Amino acid sequence: MADPRVFTDPTRRPNRLQAGIISRIRLENFMCHSNLQIEFGDWINFVTGQNGSGKSAILTALCVAFGSRARGTQRANSMKDFIKTGCSHALVQVEIKNQGEDAFKPETYGDIIIVDRRISESTSSITLKNSQGRKVGSKKDNLREIIEHFNIDVENPCVIMSQDKSREFLHSGNAKDKFKFFFKATLLQQVDDLLKGIEKQLSDAKALVKHLEESLRPVLKELDELQEKIKSMEFVEEISQQVQLLTKKLAWSWVYDYDRKLDLQHQWIEKLRRRIPSCQARIDKDHQMMEVLSDQLAKKKSQISNMMERTSEVRRMKEDLNQSLSMAVKERLELEGERDRRTRQIEKMVQQVKSLEQQIRDFNEQYIRNTQAEHNEMEEKLRELQVEVDEANVNLQRLKEEEDATAQRIVMLENEIEKIANKIEDVDRSHRDISSRIRELHMHQRNKVTAFGGGRVTNLLQAIERHQHKFISPPIGPIGAHVKLEQGDVWSIAIENAVGRVLNAFIVTDHKDSLILRACAKEANYNHLQIFIYDFSRPRIDIPRHMLPQTNHPTAFSVMHSDNPTVLNVLVDLAGAERQVLVKDYEIGKTVAFDQRISNLKEVYTSDGFKMFSRGSAQTILPPSKNLRAGRLCGSFDNQLKDLERDALEAKEYAQQGRGVKREREEELRNLQNILSSVKRRRINVERQFRSKEFELEDVKKLLTAEASAAPESTVDELHQEISKLQEEMREKESLVEKLQKRVNEAEIRAKDLQNSFQNLSESAKLEIDALAEAERELMAIEKDLQEAERNKKHYEQFMQVKILSELESAEAEYRELEHICKENRGKASRICPESEVEALEGYKEANPEQLSAQLNRLKQRLERENQRFPESIDDLRMLCEEKERKISRKRKTYKAFREKLEACERALQLRWSKFQRNATLLKRQLTWQFNGHLKKKGISGQIKVSYEEQTLSVEVKMPQDASSSSVRDTRGLSGGERSFSTLCFALALHEMTEAPFRAMDEFDVFMDAVSRKISLDTIVDFALAQGSQWIFITPHDIGMVKHDERIKKQQMAAPRG
Repeated sequence: MADPRVFTDPTRRPNRLQAGIISRIRLENFMCHSNLQIEFGDWINFVTGQNGSGKSAILTALCVAFGSRARGTQRANSMKDFIKTGCSHALVQVEIKNQGEDAFKPETYGDIIIVDRRISESTSSITLKNSQGRKVGSKKDNLREIIEHFNIDVENPCVIMSQDKSREFLHSGNAKDKFKFFFKATLLQQVDDLLKGIEKQLSDAKALVKHLEESLRPVLKELDELQEKIKSMEFVEEISQQVQLLTKKLAWSWVYDYDRKLDLQHQWIEKLRRRIPSCQARIDKDHQMMEVLSDQLAKKKSQISNMMERTSEVRRMKEDLNQSLSMAVKERLELEGERDRRTRQIEKMVQQVKSLEQQIRDFNEQYIRNTQAEHNEMEEKLRELQVEVDEANVNLQRLKEEEDATAQRIVMLENEIEKIANKIEDVDRSHRDISSRIRELHMHQRNKVTAFGGGRVTNLLQAIERHQHKFISPPIGPIGAHVKLEQGDVWSIAIENAVGRVLNAFIVTDHKDSLILRACAKEANYNHLQIFIYDFSRPRIDIPRHMLPQTNHPTAFSVMHSDNPTVLNVLVDLAGAERQVLVKDYEIGKTVAFDQRISNLKEVYTSDGFKMFSRGSAQTILPPSKNLRAGRLCGSFDNQLKDLERDALEAKEYAQQGRGVKREREEELRNLQNILSSVKRRRINVERQFRSKEFELEDVKKLLTAEASAAPESTVDELHQEISKLQEEMREKESLVEKLQKRVNEAEIRAKDLQNSFQNLSESAKLEIDALAEAERELMAIEKDLQEAERNKKHYEQFMQVKILSELESAEAEYRELEHICKENRGKASRICPESEVEALEGYKEANPEQLSAQLNRLKQRLERENQRFPESIDDLRMLCEEKERKISRKRKTYKAFREKLEACERALQLRWSKFQRNATLLKRQLTWQFNGHLKKKGISGQIKVSYEEQTLSVEVKMPQDASSSSVRDTRGLSGGERSFSTLCFALALHEMTEAPFRAMDEFDVFMDAVSRKISLDTIVDFALAQGSQWIFITPHDIGMVKHDERIKKQQMAAPRG
């Protein structure tokens, strides 16, 4: 906002303003107005009307049009509150004259500037138009330029005094509120805020300059470090010279080192050549021994054959006697058993005779005791009891049959439930195994190596990588990860059965590396790792055709491929893969393994996992292993995964079905158990009744039998006849027992004779049998010696081939390679420097290249570190140092100039503050003088006291009728008319001290009596005409007493609608 123009001389007035005054205002749907348009005169405008006619809305619309906020108008909380009820938008349009020398951009806007403020429910917008109605701008910055140019401050109460501000001032007796009103109206508050803002900016600028000066400290520190770098650069040059010297010495030390290695390799070759004759002599010796032992073996076999022919007849006779002896012993045992059985029968007959005799005595005694009447009564009771017992027996048998049937059904159900549970458990176990296999295959898909040892092999490979510097040669493994299988879908099971035990293994070059690998396995928690020691330098084995199985079927070695020759050699030497034949089905496998007699054949494996082999005359067929993990060498696991997922789904469905059936059977079992319990209870009750009736029946029968014992003599005679018959049978059986005892004795004598004959024959044949056994032992010893000789010969032949000839060939190749490397190193060293230059140094031939290389690397690293610390040359560093010194000097001068300018600004600010205080004092005096001048028109005197320190303003008014001459300091102590008139005088005094193109006052004459209103209106009109700017007065009272003048325009607002 522009600085206020304050006039200390009331006679000095500007010329008539033709720019910035309001010519027309139009309201649409704004507050209580649907469509209102008012044209204003250039001088004084009076707007009157009844309360509620919308007079105050005109001033509110002016405030809104010139950018005031909704809360600043004190009439609404938000812009949308200004929209008339029932409407969706509101429009405020203000036309401003733009003529004369103070016109704002007349070439753009013309004679009229139109300001449109459109308000909707969600937004509000500003549009600026020229005199033709064309849009010029729509930004708040464009409106701010116009406001600042014309000095329109709608929030200044001297420009627009709304009825709320007027009422607030009239009813406020607070000195601080009056001071704020005065301070804002005279624009002293704006100047005070500006000066305080400048003061804060100066304080921030001083802090910034201080910070900039402190920022030079790191630069000064860098300058000191740069000077230290320059001093250290000479040391870097010395290191560079040492590096060059060591480079020359290292180049020739490699030459001398390879010369020493050539000498050692030559000595090793000579040593290997000297070992060939001794090894060949040992092979010849073993061969001669094999020939001698073969002759001995043939002779011994012939001797044993003759001895076996002589002893075969003795053996046959021995077997016959042994068989006869067994038959005789068996016959004796059978006769003894028959004799004992007959004896027991006789003892039983004796007991029967005694029982019959006792029955005869009992019958006689019972007959005497019983009478005929008792006999009839007992028979009647016996019949009744028999009927009851029969009925109870029928019920009991029926319940037993029902119980047995239910129990049998329960047992069947329990067995069925047990079978179902076992099947469910088997299916669940199968499902778990399949799920585990699926997880393994998914893991194998992500990382093929895990198929040969699981997660442990990954940990092991990481441990090997951490300790790889300890190995002479990096281990190879797992072997399966280096092997590719041809026709994996066909042969995966067979190959897994054949060489699966070695696929998880690792290969190292010597025993030291095996110990390091074992430590790595322990670190990775990989127990029982299989490790093969094999020479990595050995080339791939070329197997001759005659050493392979002579068959059209593939071997395990032929279907496996690897890029690593060491892996293939291990499969041949340690697994025998070249002699393992693969066939597609079981029958072909039996034919190949047992019928065709194929040479060099070790084992036969079928595609479904059978293993077949023969050792001598024994033929062996092993079924597939249940724990076999096939498919590890397949290129893709997708088909296996699909099959396993299908099997898992089927197993899960089968288990669910089985559980459903099991639940049904268990429910049926519980029902049957309940039925069985009920049947058991009923059966026990019936059985208890049956036993009771049966015991009672037995008692009656015994009594009846006792009566019957007194039967006629015929019964007793029958018993005597039976006793005689038994005694006769006893005599016959005793005679038979005597005959059996005689036959037993004869069989025992015959068995003893055969035993003696067998012993005599065994003693006579013992010498020949012992001689045969001794010959067989000698034959076995000769065969063992022959096998040992064969193993020794094979060992030394293999040792000759693998250890001596192979190592000799490798040593000669290495010797040639060393010669080539030595020649290349000598050429490279000669290009670096001549040998004579190195010979001048001490100990040049004894120098170890590894030590020299390590020393050179340390110096290079040190030189590199120093070069990284000081990448520039000394001259560059010096130039950089001088440049920094100049830069620091230049910055110091700049910061000094900043401080001088800031000090000048501070002095200017102090001058501004002093002028501000002086102007404030003058304004205070001018306000009091002008206020008192306006009061005198009504015969009142008074003054205004302003305290800038305490920020208070007090009004002193002395009325002419007040004889006591005391002052009333608070306007609320006056009457309504006096208070309104004093407020008007105070406002007019402020108006004289400020300037604006237009001014507006609302309800300025409230609470005035007729005389005060007449004086106030005349005072206002005279002041407005003299002051020269546009005035808008709004009042609800009659303005007929206002004098008539062509410069005064009066307008009447329409009455509000009921």
